Amino acid sequence: MAKKIKSDVRPDAPFDADAIHIGIEPEDRRAVSGASSIDDVTGTPEALAMVGFLVKGHEAVTRTAREAFLLADRVGDEASLDMLTQRLQVHEKTAWMLRSLLR
Repeated sequence: MAKKIKSDVRPDAPFDADAIHIGIEPEDRRAVSGASSIDDVTGTPEALAMVGFLVKGHEAVTRTAREAFLLADRVGDEASLDMLTQRLQVHEKTAWMLRSLLR
C-alpha cells in the first residue's frame, strides 16, 4: 500500500526516505506523467529500442532546458543560467553518446 506523502516539510526537517516531498500520492503518477514531455514506455522493448527512448528523453530535456534558459536570460537570472548551461551540456553529451550506439 502506498504511503501518504508529506507536503509540510520544513527545510530543517530530517530526511524521511519513506516520503516523497512533492505533494502527490504515488498512485497519481499517471496524472503527473501526463504533463511530461517524455512519453511512458509500456512493456519491455529490445535493448536498442531502449537506447532510442533514452536519446528521445535526453533530447526532450534539452529542449525544455533551452526554453528555460531563454526565460532565465530574459529576466537576468545568472544562477539559473549557470545551472541550465551545465544541465544542457550533460544532456546533449549523453544524447550524442547514446546516438553513437544506434549507428
